Amino acid sequence: MEIIISNASSKPIYEQITSQIKAAILSGELAEGEQLPSIRVLANSLRVSAITTKRAYADLEAAGFIETVQGKGSFVAGGNAELIREEQLRGIEGLLAEAVERGRAMGLADSELAEMLDLMLEERRA
Repeated sequence: MEIIISNASSKPIYEQITSQIKAAILSGELAEGEQLPSIRVLANSLRVSAITTKRAYADLEAAGFIETVQGKGSFVAGGNAELIREEQLRGIEGLLAEAVERGRAMGLADSELAEMLDLMLEERRA
C-alpha cells in the first residue's frame, strides 16, 4: 500500500491518509486481518507528525475499518463486509446524485435520465 500526500490538496493530511487507507480496504488491496504500519513507521515514511497518523488511525478505528490491539498494532477489521458494502453504496449514490444534478442542469426530464440509465445497464449486460 502506497500513500501519497499532497501539500497542494485542500484536505488535511490526516484525511488524505484516512481516505487512502479506506480506499485500499474497500478495494481489497488491504485484506481482513492485515497489519498496518505502526503509527511511527507510517509517520516517518510519510514525513509527517505521529500525531497526524494517530488521528488518521483513530478515525479509521471509529468508522470500523481497523482495530487496534494494545502492544501489537493496528489491523484491518474483520467481519466488515457489510460496512464495506454500505460505503460502496454511498459512493454509488453520490455518483448517481451528481449525474441527476448535471442532467437537470441541462434541462433533461426524469424520464430521459431513466432512459439513459436503462440503456447503460443494457449495454453492460451484453
